[in-house]
Amino acid sequence: MTAPRFAFIKANWHSDIVDRALEGFLELIPAEQVDVFDVPGAFEMPLLARDLAETGIYGAVAAAALVVDGGIYRHDFVASAVVDGLMRASLDSSVPVLSVSLTPHQYRDDAHHNAIYGTHFVEKGREAARAALAVVELRDSIAERLA
Repeated sequence: MTAPRFAFIKANWHSDIVDRALEGFLELIPAEQVDVFDVPGAFEMPLLARDLAETGIYGAVAAAALVVDGGIYRHDFVASAVVDGLMRASLDSSVPVLSVSLTPHQYRDDAHHNAIYGTHFVEKGREAARAALAVVELRDSIAERLA
């Protein structure tokens, strides 16, 4: 059996923080099994996640973003639309789509907060990798039992 492939989508907004999720993901899944895709922001992730999932290449797709209150729009609506869209992509494609999309209640763009969220994103990337590996293993096990 060949090793599963994974897609990792990351939003470019706050990339200094969001990119840390990929670091955590790659601590558990070898880079040669992961295809990385950058999108402008969180709102663009669900469509790409669905398109990637529908290729049949990936055992799971992970999507990472940091959605913060920029003072211009209601970020909670964006975050909700993104998470709902990722779940819909998963259900429509029958491929697990995992969210590493966070919406902090209190965020300031300063060194202290960026360090906290950067560290948090590394852990969230690890958690996404564990979930991706577990769900692929579970689905393979179910398929074997049904065969």
